[in-house]
Formats: sequence, C-alpha cells, structure tokens
Amino acid sequence: MGIVTLDFQNLDLSCSEELCRLLENGEILYFPKSPLQIPDKDIDFLLAQRQVKSGYRKNIAYKPNRNTISGLAGRSPEISQRMFKVMSNFSASVTDLLQQLLSPYVPTWKIDYASFRPRQEKGRQVKFKARNDLLHIDSFPTRPTYGNRILRFFININPHQSRNWVTAKSFEYLLETYIGSPEMPLPSGHEVLFTKWKRQLCRWAKHFGFPVAAPSRYDEFMLCLHDYLKSNQTFQEIEAQQKIEFPPNSSWMVFTDFVPHAALSGQFALEQTFLIDHNSMLQPEKAPLRLLEKSSGISLLS
Repeated sequence: MGIVTLDFQNLDLSCSEELCRLLENGEILYFPKSPLQIPDKDIDFLLAQRQVKSGYRKNIAYKPNRNTISGLAGRSPEISQRMFKVMSNFSASVTDLLQQLLSPYVPTWKIDYASFRPRQEKGRQVKFKARNDLLHIDSFPTRPTYGNRILRFFININPHQSRNWVTAKSFEYLLETYIGSPEMPLPSGHEVLFTKWKRQLCRWAKHFGFPVAAPSRYDEFMLCLHDYLKSNQTFQEIEAQQKIEFPPNSSWMVFTDFVPHAALSGQFALEQTFLIDHNSMLQPEKAPLRLLEKSSGISLLS
C-alpha cells in the first residue's frame, strides 16, 4: 500500500481496470498536476470565503441527489447561488473525469456529496470525533452505506500551501491487529434485544418517510471502528506509516473506508465522494464488508 503517481496527459484511458485494482489494493492514485482544472474565477471565489466564519459548519456540501447546498447558512442569495453553481459544476466535472478513469464502477455507483473544505486542518477546533487530523477510516453517521465502498477524489486549490496527510496500513491489517481485540470486538451473532429493535424501528421510520438513518450492522460497526481508531492513542502514535504532501493544484483519490488517513494540515480543498457497490469491485473479496463477514461468520447487512 502506498501512493501511485500518474500523469493524466500520458495516461492510457483503457487501463481503467488496472486503476480500479490499485485502488482496491489500498493505493492512493495521485496526480501532481490535477486533470481537473477549476476556472480561476471559481477558485478566487472559493478562496475569498475564508473571511466568513460564522456561516460555516464543518464543510460546505453540495448534495447531487437533492441538488442543494448545506453549510452556508446566513449568506446572501448572491453568494449562495454562486456557491451552488461552483459546487455543482465541480461535482459534474469530477463525475465526467472518473467515468473515463474508473469505468467498471460507473453502472452501479452512487454520486454522493461534494464538499468544500475552507478551514485550516491543523489546530481546527471541532468535536473530537469530527477531527480530520487523527488517523481514521471513513464512516458516515447519518448516511449508511450498507457495504458500499467510500471512494473520494480530492483537489488542493490552495495556491500556496500543500495539504499534508499521513496514512497507515490498510483495513486488512486493522483486521489482523486491532479488530477482534477486547476493545474492538468483531460483530457477533448475539445481540442485545434492544439493539435489534432500535435498528428495526429506524428501518420502519425510514420506510414511512421520516428523515432518519437506518444503519445496517456493518454501518454500526464501521462507525464504532472510526471512533475507536481516533481515540486509540497507541494506534495514533505507532501506526502512522507514510506522510504525503499534496502540493497546490494536485489531485488524489482513495478508498477512505479502507486506508486509514489523517489530514494534518492544509486549507482550501475540494472533494467529491462516490459510493461504489461492493459487488461491482474487481476484487470484491477485499471489500471491508466481505472481510468482516468472513472473519465474523455472520451477515452484516441483515
């Protein structure tokens, strides 16, 4: 597991399967010069938003399924409309690009949120579980994936500063070393009755249109793993393996539910998330869902 450097100008677009396999093996695909060129006027607009503090949540998000923007409360209609246009154009451009690069995933993928990350990661004051500067795997507390993979494409639009990451060994190593310990036990066939009923109630509520998450056992486990890794000081200290510097106008993509990662510093990044059906992977046995089900001996989507 590491980083694979790619030159888009000289990339054979018929190598989609090879790129998918690299991602599934836990590699980060890195473009020193981003193949996605954001218009200068859009970058200038996004960089100017750094002066706005009270209107931000953690990120500003564009939601393609709803065609809406969140995290921009209290801004003028002009700013809101401009942000909507910039973010929706970014989302569409990344989708067009990855349709070329990762064609095996396209028939069944789901286009998830795009986000603008305007804050400096280093020293950012957020809740502990929301910190990006601690090693973690991604899991969504309000958007269950049901075993679908979390693929993310990033671009550093900061004209002067790099975005600095650190990564650890992939999910397979976590399964061998940390998962199954007393602190992070594997899912078991024996559950507290209340937990089963709570999950079922969420499913019923969602079926009848209530805006609640209805996570599977897989989603519950992955969220616990996310929190466990962030709170495990030993893991944070000894498992940081590779520091990576992403300079201005570079892009990268990675399965963030498979590769533990942390953003140590950096400001002004754009990101687009795709949910990849684990059954459409070229190596479905490498999906965290399949690995966990094999180790635990139970279905995690029931």
